[in-house]
Amino acid sequence: MSDRTAAVTRETSETAVEATLALDGDGDSTVDTGIGFFDHMLAAVARHGLFDLTVQCDGDLDVDDHHTVEDVAITVGEAFAEALGDKRAIARYADRRGPMDEAVADVVVDVSGRPRFYFEGAFSQATVGGFTSDMARHFAETLAMNAGLTLHTSVEGDNAHHEVEALFKALARALDDATRIDDRRSDTPSTKGEL
Repeated sequence: MSDRTAAVTRETSETAVEATLALDGDGDSTVDTGIGFFDHMLAAVARHGLFDLTVQCDGDLDVDDHHTVEDVAITVGEAFAEALGDKRAIARYADRRGPMDEAVADVVVDVSGRPRFYFEGAFSQATVGGFTSDMARHFAETLAMNAGLTLHTSVEGDNAHHEVEALFKALARALDDATRIDDRRSDTPSTKGEL
């Protein structure tokens, strides 16, 4: 079995991103995207998913936060795909429900190799700090497309900070569960023999 780590870089005219990921980590993170609340959410993914994650992004924040969030999601998604390798012995499926005060988020994931994304809900305020609330949905979708996940998500609440944070934490827990090695299995969890 590989060491389940990856290092991915992405450079465009809009951003320059470097990310490293260790699936079997301790929850340590070093994150600097230039968007404080987004950094906090990525650190929460590492902490609650027990992933070791570093992200460095220099983006065109003078335009808005979209390119930074999207390109970080692409890079981290590619890192998940690379770190998973042939997906041998992973649990594959997981679902988690995460609350934060009045807000609650649900995440169901299949590490299927067939990227799909579904979202129900809305965010109660347009922004949290310098982070556009709907970028949480876009982050999850872009991550799913680049990591090869089927991802169903929903969120409800009254406070966008809580809604977004609940979503990121539930996503972290679901990804941890789905990517975890199942000691009872040595093969790829698919009747096809591959994912």
